[in-house]
Amino acid sequence: MRNHINCLQSKDRETNCNSVINNQLTLSKYSDIKKKLQDVWQKIIKTLLADPTELQVWQKVDRHGNKYWYAYDPKTQKSFSSGSEADINIWIEQIYRY
Repeated sequence: MRNHINCLQSKDRETNCNSVINNQLTLSKYSDIKKKLQDVWQKIIKTLLADPTELQVWQKVDRHGNKYWYAYDPKTQKSFSSGSEADINIWIEQIYRY
């Protein structure tokens, strides 16, 4: 969706609409990059602070928007992935059943 910007021009002062639109697009791109960098930074911090023996579960989204769940148990070195959160929960229950 494109934002519509109306530039008023007077005889005394000429405003460059293209400059205003380009600045807005640049700010939008900057915000996207900033968000991605924040996400990466949080993942790094989370990884550094994580207990290496603790079960790890995460979700990824592919380029088509499909969601996949991944789980890894460092104690047993077993992993599992599925498109279903319920399947991941069942796998976790089976791993930790005594």
